[in-house]
Amino acid sequence: MTRLRLMFCRLLALCAICALPAVAHKASDSYLVLNVKGQQITGQWDIALRDIDFAIGLDANSDGEITWGEVRARHTNISAWALGRLNVQRGGDCTLQVAEHLVDTHTDGAYAVLRLTGTCPSGTQALAVNYRLLFEIDQLHRGLLRLDLDGVSHSTVLAPDTGVLTIKAGETSRLAQFGQYLVEGIWHIWIGFDHILFLLALLLPAVLVHAVTLGGTRRWKGVVSFRVALTEVLWVVTAFTVAHSITLTLAALQIIELPSRVVESAIAASVVLAAANNLWPVVERRRWLVAFSFGLIHGFGFASVLTELGLPKDALVLSLLGFNLGVETGQLAIVAVFLPVAYLLRNTALYRKGLFFGGSFLTMLVALVWLAERAFNLKLISV
Repeated sequence: MTRLRLMFCRLLALCAICALPAVAHKASDSYLVLNVKGQQITGQWDIALRDIDFAIGLDANSDGEITWGEVRARHTNISAWALGRLNVQRGGDCTLQVAEHLVDTHTDGAYAVLRLTGTCPSGTQALAVNYRLLFEIDQLHRGLLRLDLDGVSHSTVLAPDTGVLTIKAGETSRLAQFGQYLVEGIWHIWIGFDHILFLLALLLPAVLVHAVTLGGTRRWKGVVSFRVALTEVLWVVTAFTVAHSITLTLAALQIIELPSRVVESAIAASVVLAAANNLWPVVERRRWLVAFSFGLIHGFGFASVLTELGLPKDALVLSLLGFNLGVETGQLAIVAVFLPVAYLLRNTALYRKGLFFGGSFLTMLVALVWLAERAFNLKLISV
């Protein structure tokens, strides 16, 4: 039992600790578009200014603001740094250069836009892309690649263990694309700390019941059987899954679009309310309704990565399904670790006072910081 308690405490502590440095910001991504036709390459590479500043420094006067003048003064350095971490081969090394520097705004801030041109030794052999941007300092960084190779579209996510991609001319595999989006869905839920804390806030009371004592007061006590807890969890998880699957699909297909600031603020608010409901119960018996209602908002958050990556038109449904299943797989993995241990600890003071009340209170505080930062465009915690 002692080991189980220790394991459970570490799980919740890890979620809370990881959430703090991730306040209000999504994981670091860059967006690489390459169009390869024969020997010729054109493309565009969008890299967050905050990432470039972290890697090579842009804020010359250290005032916390990056100006166009500061970016322009470092164009040569930015080009050398970026191109030193991207290698394209087709019959040998392709020569790449930055033809133009621009600045654009994504949902999470300002990005440097590098317009690329290049030439490869061969126009018929397989194409290899070796992507290494930021991996040496940020293992969570991802490169979202959209590639058009001689008229055939490919989309993938480049990570430290998948940063090298080789594609033969005319080759496309729908099954491979499904697998790539499946993995990305799992990864997205595991680094989506606000989504994880929302889910945990809903799961914490699943092994408890708010009952009336002989003295007439109400207090939390452990459920009588694992089946009761499992049923509650299944209702909550199913409702959350159905809801975010609806809006994820609508947003990814660009049928409905909401401003990122509104979505991220609403997600933070959902975590605050879910945690507050544990401390001051308002909705006790039908928490699946809470999961469904706020799950609709979380779906727009899940869709953000798909919007930036783009769904391949020739495998749109399969890729969307893969991402959705990946999210559910990552979600179920969390539940599978949480529920058995929570059930075993449900009647202990450690769970009721430490993890349930203490965890809910800490979650609410973290989410309140998220909400203030996202709603009012503040930076309360330096990251």
